[in-house]
Amino acid sequence: MAEEDEEVLAAPVEEEEEVTDLMGAVRKVLKNALVVDGVIRGLHEVAKHIDAQKAQVVFLAESCNEPTYKKLVQGLCLEKNISLVDVPDNKQLGEWAGLCKIDNDGLPRKVVGASCVAVTDFGEEGQAYDYMMKYLGK
Repeated sequence: MAEEDEEVLAAPVEEEEEVTDLMGAVRKVLKNALVVDGVIRGLHEVAKHIDAQKAQVVFLAESCNEPTYKKLVQGLCLEKNISLVDVPDNKQLGEWAGLCKIDNDGLPRKVVGASCVAVTDFGEEGQAYDYMMKYLGK
């Protein structure tokens, strides 16, 4: 009889936050891509995915101090016609790409910088995805 008295609680619906700038859209798109394992990190892996035309969009950190690194990624993206988005800070890009530990308070710790990140699968396409596609002109 106890089973009849229990109420079925619906899972709380996560409100999608308003996306007002490109960096907010990038963060949300990377978060959604991480869920479906669609984020590629590191020069070697990103270069392989760009060359095979599996990457849909590539994020490159402007704070990357190696000019040849930037030239390689920019050249490959141009050659294969893959969208490239510049992100100001590599630590921030690394955090968004999941290269950090999350402590008990939900704050990122031990953030590792990422100079280059590619997305192969966007996962859930929401407001952030639409904003970024408008920015890229697609």
